[in-house]
Parts: sequence; structure tokens; C-alpha cells
Amino acid sequence: MYKMRLWSARNARWLNRFYEVLLRNLILLHPLFARIGYARLDKFFLAIEKIIKGFLFDSQSCGQCTLSYTGMSCPMNCPKAMRNGPCGGVRPDGGCEVKPDMPCVWVVAMEGQQRIDKHERVVKFVRPPVDARLKNTSAWLREVRKHHAHPELESLQ
Repeated sequence: MYKMRLWSARNARWLNRFYEVLLRNLILLHPLFARIGYARLDKFFLAIEKIIKGFLFDSQSCGQCTLSYTGMSCPMNCPKAMRNGPCGGVRPDGGCEVKPDMPCVWVVAMEGQQRIDKHERVVKFVRPPVDARLKNTSAWLREVRKHHAHPELESLQ
């Protein structure tokens, strides 16, 4: 799993593009999803997400995925659960303070984000705090609902 996390950050550019295409197609399916019922679809989508995102990113299924903002590095893998940036205990070699043999999740995130957008110097890491009530729910379906609730907001940035 760990090697796949690093591979995913190294290949963040095309993985992010793939995610954007996936999300656009899911958004097109909103009328069908609404008719079936999002609550009924949630477990099915969660199972798919756990397989795909679990393998590629070691996703923790928080229900509020930030991979497209964090260079395809899941911040929930931080031993201190730091969701909005490094803790300040990053070692000079980029290693984690808690697990020295592991690179800091946020160092990997910054490298992945630079692969997604080489021209972007300021990375928008700051995200809302994790809502524990959403754990083990589908983040993909949440994005589709968010897009249709607020179409004026660009959810595909």
C-alpha cells in the first residue's frame, strides 16, 4: 500500500485528470442518482471507492476526499491526522516526526500538487475540519450532490 501511495503522488497529474473526467460523468448521472436515491447508492459507491482509493492512495474513507487538493496524497495517512498541512515536526530530510522512515504526507502532497499544476505556487491545502459523521460514506456522491446544490461553485478546480 505504501509504495502505491508514493506512486500515486508521482503520477498525480494524470490521476487528477482521470478524476476530473470521472466526476464530470458522475455529475451527468445526477438525475438518475436522484431518482434511485443517493442514500441507496451510497454503500455501493463506497465499496467501489474503498477498492480504488484504498489501493491507490491508502484512503481512510473519511467521506470528504481532498486528494485533488493534496497532490493525490491522502492527508488522513498522517500519523497525527494533520489535515491542513504539516505539523512542524517534519525532519530536514522530509521524513515524518512520528515515523522517521516514512516521508511526511505533506511533503509528498506538495510534490504531487506541483505535478498537477506546475505553475501553481500557492497550494490551497486548507480544508474544513473532518466531519467524523461522514466517515465511510461516498465522497464521490457527495461531490455530485454539492455540484447540483451549488452549480455556481466550481467544484472541479
